[in-house]
Amino acid sequence: MTDLFPLATTADEQERRASVAVLPVGSFEQHGAHLPLATDTIIAATLARAVADAHPVLHLPPITISCSHEHAGWAGTVSISARTLHAVVTDVAASLKASGVDRLVLVNGHGGNYVLSNVVQEAAGAMALFPGVADWQAAHTAAGLRTSLDDDMHAGELETSILLHAHPHLVRPGHETADHVTDREHLLTLGLRAYTESGVVGRPSLATAAKGHVVLDTLVQRFAGVLEMLTSS
Repeated sequence: MTDLFPLATTADEQERRASVAVLPVGSFEQHGAHLPLATDTIIAATLARAVADAHPVLHLPPITISCSHEHAGWAGTVSISARTLHAVVTDVAASLKASGVDRLVLVNGHGGNYVLSNVVQEAAGAMALFPGVADWQAAHTAAGLRTSLDDDMHAGELETSILLHAHPHLVRPGHETADHVTDREHLLTLGLRAYTESGVVGRPSLATAAKGHVVLDTLVQRFAGVLEMLTSS
């Protein structure tokens, strides 16, 4: 798992002279019985690693705990406040700018990190949030995922496919029979526990490593547009 963390030296970065950094933002929250609590962090860090391998960016280590309050009904879930996440990300951006890197992409692996949209909004062109809905949809279509993005909210076909491809040893038995699809009309008020006993919302039984491979490849390709937008602005 060390490949998920940046291992470059300061000499490497001096030679790279990147003007854009990528910061993976994950979470530490329940993902049913078949995926680890660190799933969102692992996915964000895996995507950031792939992006850094393909594009000239400064690869940062992940933020591993974020805003997972809707998952508080399950053992192991840990959260920080939106205020704290906002402060951490803006502090990182300020530190980067002081060292000459004035653009930052937040590679977000957790849908509940709503505050990141506001952080990017406030940055006025100096930050981007990736992947966006259009990016996920493009990857979803390219990979032939059968569950819609809305129905496949948590520990479903998408996330399980990515881990089956990139880190298959982390997927435990049981995903084949863990499917659960439900509405979540009052999710933020009631929490996810009101809608699923297992913590799963989606169809992990449909997950394959091949789908996960296409999802990651598609997202890495789409990152090129984000990089171009930031560096030309």
